[in-house]
Amino acid sequence: MIEIEGVSFSHGRAPILSDISLTIPAGGVTALVGPNGAGKSTLLALMARLLPLQAGSIAIAGRSVAATPGREMARTVAILRQDPGVSSRLRVRELVGFGRFPHSRGRLTAEDERLVDEALERFDLTGLAHRFADTLSGGQRQRAMIAMAYCQGCQTMLLDEPLNNLDMFYARDLMRTLRMVADSQNKTIVVVLHDINHAAAHADRIVALRDGRLVVNDVTARVLTPETLQAIFGYRMEVATVGGLPVVLHHR
Repeated sequence: MIEIEGVSFSHGRAPILSDISLTIPAGGVTALVGPNGAGKSTLLALMARLLPLQAGSIAIAGRSVAATPGREMARTVAILRQDPGVSSRLRVRELVGFGRFPHSRGRLTAEDERLVDEALERFDLTGLAHRFADTLSGGQRQRAMIAMAYCQGCQTMLLDEPLNNLDMFYARDLMRTLRMVADSQNKTIVVVLHDINHAAAHADRIVALRDGRLVVNDVTARVLTPETLQAIFGYRMEVATVGGLPVVLHHR
């Protein structure tokens, strides 16, 4: 469970988030959505302790984000930054293996190696395991970074725009994989998304921000109405059903 209470954040005099309070239940996929500048990545960064809290509190699995020691948090929460830097001289297997650092401190055990193999296979990277990071496409590097976060073995994963650089096939494949991981391993996965249709197809819940304020935090089906989507994005959308799945139509 993720508990956020009274969180506000500013850059200088510019308010980014205003009095955000919400609870994300344990387990499942929660999509964090909203227009550009809504504060999505800032809220995720505060949850991940990439930014210091200025006001309010955040607890993940009962642990205060502000007060819990870093090593303990690294075993609790895995993080994908929006634009992670990657050393060009790392091979993909080494990169994914860094996910085990909070547990092995750099000395991988046989169990760690097994988990690296499993992560490589799950994210379709086995054939790229010995490639250097700087020889990969943007999408391949993104999948490797997500595999590293997964390999960390945490019950909570915070992913900031994981679909960046992914084509349509791999974007859909990744969301399906995250859905399967959440279901089979009871992980809590929070993912910042720009495409509301990926949230519609794969998320249990949607947390929506606009202008730094919480608009809605509810199960996906109750968010996917023309009225709620207009409150989030500022223009009316229609919701259809295609192949048994909800699809948001973006016409104005």
